[in-house]
Amino acid sequence: MAFWTDDILAAADLSRAHVLNDSKTPSGRVHVGALRGVLIHDAIRRVLADRGVEATFCYGVDDFDPLDELPAGLEDIYRPYLGQPLCNVPAPPGSGATDVAEHYIGEFFDVFADLHVVAEPYRMRDIYRSGRFDDAIDRILRHGDDVRDIYLRVSGSERPPGWLPFQVVCPVCAKVGTTVVTDYDGETVAFHCRPDLVTWAQGCGSSGRASPFSGGGKLPWKLEWTAKWAVLGVTIEGAGKDHTSRGGSRDVAVACLDRIFGLQPPLNVPYEWFLVGGAKMSSSKGVGVSAREVADLLPADVLRFLLMRTRPRSTVDFEPTEDAIVKLFSDFDKCRAEAARDPAGTFGKIYRLATDDAPNYWAPPMALVIALEQLPHVDVDAKVEALKGSALSPDERAHVADRRRVARHWLDRFAGPEEKLELNADLPPGLENLTSGQARFLADLATRLEEVAWNAEAVQDAIFTTARDDEVEPRAAFEAIYLVFFGRRSGPRAGSVLSFLEPEFVRSRLLAAAACRA
Repeated sequence: MAFWTDDILAAADLSRAHVLNDSKTPSGRVHVGALRGVLIHDAIRRVLADRGVEATFCYGVDDFDPLDELPAGLEDIYRPYLGQPLCNVPAPPGSGATDVAEHYIGEFFDVFADLHVVAEPYRMRDIYRSGRFDDAIDRILRHGDDVRDIYLRVSGSERPPGWLPFQVVCPVCAKVGTTVVTDYDGETVAFHCRPDLVTWAQGCGSSGRASPFSGGGKLPWKLEWTAKWAVLGVTIEGAGKDHTSRGGSRDVAVACLDRIFGLQPPLNVPYEWFLVGGAKMSSSKGVGVSAREVADLLPADVLRFLLMRTRPRSTVDFEPTEDAIVKLFSDFDKCRAEAARDPAGTFGKIYRLATDDAPNYWAPPMALVIALEQLPHVDVDAKVEALKGSALSPDERAHVADRRRVARHWLDRFAGPEEKLELNADLPPGLENLTSGQARFLADLATRLEEVAWNAEAVQDAIFTTARDDEVEPRAAFEAIYLVFFGRRSGPRAGSVLSFLEPEFVRSRLLAAAACRA
């Protein structure tokens, strides 16, 4: 079965060097959804390099875009700057960054480093101010009629006669998001800073002529995309489905690239959203979970695995709940086992894109680690080593430490009261509601546990054997155990958790619980 990167290799020209591109407008804390494009492009760069193809992944900071939304919690501070280029807007109070764009993108680039993403960053402020875009700007402005025709024909968007695809930085109010440009004479453009152009910022009403070159203004997004492809020599660039829908931004950019520059578009890799609990997120509105928060929660190999295993055209949906984390680590461990068995297979390919670590190491189930982190007076490392049955290697100790950190971070940052596993000091209320079968099972299990070795497998086997002999459904049996010890109806592998408690405590608690129903 072909993996999704195989499709990219089949479509790409492997006889030439490639330039991959992705970008982000840092208008707020970057949400985890932005990692979808980052890791897709990083994966393509890696598989090209594995084939001996030179590939460079460029990542753009669209910091010449206007501030068009107010960062959550900082509304009063940033309201006066609406419409100004992000690179000209000050950083939040207490930040050491030079401006608001650097403040937010700096955290995101730290996540790149944590995830071992190899990318060459560039900033649009530098591209514009250095004059690197000047020739492209000149050519686009001279093709204003073509751009208006493409907008209408491709996207159904009509622009008024004389409108040109450019916005100057107003020399009076310093806003770029409120200006309209007309009449290019080869050196300057006519501009009007309109008070009513957009709803989120108010222009000052000034008009006049200004140079569009060397940072005097910027291209609108669709034409800026075209210029990036032409100037940077981009050969591969994916985009989210909002840009790749029929008649969308990419179709307009591709048509402009052909008409104005006579160039073929980069290979497209359209991809779906990365959702959190089924919801798309907003950076500026503070909705969802940031990339930094998820990278703090999940180890790099597991986070990369989460995104690598899914084909780009399929949605990734992750929420930091106990069930989701346990399943993700379980899936990762299954992938790791398959990668060890068949390195050349699909799981081997996924694993290699997730991490450079050898796959054949032992690690405890994540559900058990979360449980152990909540049991008082338990030496977690010693119990984990006992579960393995032999000494942990240095690499295994590092992976156990990673999982313990995940468990503790989740418990401290994300877990709700109902998700926490707290060993009850006393019998919980409600045991009188146990069925007679469950009560009998608890009493018989206490007796059986007097005869078994005190380890996870033996205790788990005793639970199943007792439930079968007492004709109690396994689900009802486990619910009774979780209720008796933790006051909840579900939890991690019961045999493992009970084996980490003192045998006499477990047996006496089971008998006392059974007596409540008698």
